[in-house]
Amino acid sequence: MAHRDLRAAPELFLAVLRHFAALLRSEAELAKGELKEKASRAGTGLACLAAAAILALAGLHVISAALVAWLTAAGLPPGLAALIVGGALFAGALCLLLAAKSRLSSKALLPSRTIRNVQKDAASIKEAANARY
Repeated sequence: MAHRDLRAAPELFLAVLRHFAALLRSEAELAKGELKEKASRAGTGLACLAAAAILALAGLHVISAALVAWLTAAGLPPGLAALIVGGALFAGALCLLLAAKSRLSSKALLPSRTIRNVQKDAASIKEAANARY
C-alpha cells in the first residue's frame, strides 16, 4: 500500500472546504429560487380559492334568485328550483376549490428539484470518498 505525502493535507483540506462551501451556496440559491417558484404557484392557488368564494357568494345572491324565479315560472315548485340552482353553483365552487387545493398541497409546494440535487450531491460525495480510500 502506497503512503501519501501528508504535507499536502492542509491544502487538500482547504480545497475540500471551499468546494463544500460553494456546493452549499449553490444548493441554497437553488432552494431559494425553487421556493419562490412554489410561492408563486401557491399564490395562484390562493387566487383560485378567492375566486371560488366570490363565485359562491355572488352566485348565491344574484343569479340564484333569478334562476329560481325562472324555474318557478317554468312550473317547478320553488323549493326544488332553489335546490337545483344552489347545487349547480356549489358544484362550480367545488371545482375551483379542488383546483386551489391541488396547487396548495404540501407535495406541490415541496422543493423537489433541490431535494433531488442534494441527494445527488450526497451520493457523489460518498462515491468520491469511497474511491479515494
